[in-house]
Amino acid sequence: MGEFELIRNFFAAAPCAQGGEGVALGIGDDCALLAVASGEQLAISTDTLVAGVHFADPCDPYLLGQRSLAVAVSDLAAMGATPLAFTLALTLPTVSADWLQAYARGLNAMAQSCDVRLIGGDTTRGSLTLTLTVFGRVPAGLALTRSGARVGDLLCVGGELGNAAGALPLVLGQRSADATIAAPLLAHYWSPQPQLALGQALRGKATSALDISDGLLADCGHIAAASKVALQVEVEKLPLSPALLSFLGEQGARAAALSGGDDYVLAFTLPPAELAPLLAAGWPVQVVGQVVAGQGVTLLDAGGQDITPGTRGYQHFAETP
Repeated sequence: MGEFELIRNFFAAAPCAQGGEGVALGIGDDCALLAVASGEQLAISTDTLVAGVHFADPCDPYLLGQRSLAVAVSDLAAMGATPLAFTLALTLPTVSADWLQAYARGLNAMAQSCDVRLIGGDTTRGSLTLTLTVFGRVPAGLALTRSGARVGDLLCVGGELGNAAGALPLVLGQRSADATIAAPLLAHYWSPQPQLALGQALRGKATSALDISDGLLADCGHIAAASKVALQVEVEKLPLSPALLSFLGEQGARAAALSGGDDYVLAFTLPPAELAPLLAAGWPVQVVGQVVAGQGVTLLDAGGQDITPGTRGYQHFAETP
């Protein structure tokens, strides 16, 4: 099967590739064309997932299709952007019609859930690698960034932490668990739900934001550095799911929440006056700490003592002993 036949058979005909609002020209030409209204800015982000590094190989291609797009779209949520479109660069060791069909179905399911359109990409031969670039729109001047946190702000997250990291032993076949425990953890790993609506609700309210991909402590370090402030995380306030606590115990669950990564939940700083209206509106805001003067990220116990661990989160190019 040739490159163009592969694209035509498995991707160009998918419902998510049929264009829509903001897509002036989709698959078929050398470039796609996006239309952004006056007064809006284009938000762009690229994610690469490599077999054996970002996901187990082999794995269910349908679940991989969902996950690969969700983690990319989550970056749009972190900026408060509304999704428009995405491209897919797919590197395959071999061409398997069954694998491609299942992957395309998972990709399409997540694309329709996020209301984002496939507008192009590329295919080539090599080690299994997925590169997705997402495009979104945001009102000019209202994009959420990492650089606006202020002393006195609350440090918040958009929901439970650690579930995806907790699922990793299940994904790798290292442990098993009852379905009532395994199912919610695995769902968070394979089908994370980008917090697009929350990101848009935070425009003009949150002073900084990002999505948690490498662990709460590591990612909050990006906010601290960009904003030139210090963040304090209170260990007793971490939102942990019953499934995670049952599977890993309290100590293991806290470690997964702090440095496990793959949550794709928003972390953001918020002026205290903005908290009550967001909670009253039903948004899943959990306060986990505060912004103070200084630099870096500190983990505090119930007595306010520094218990910051040496391992903050995942780093791709960290040297190993």
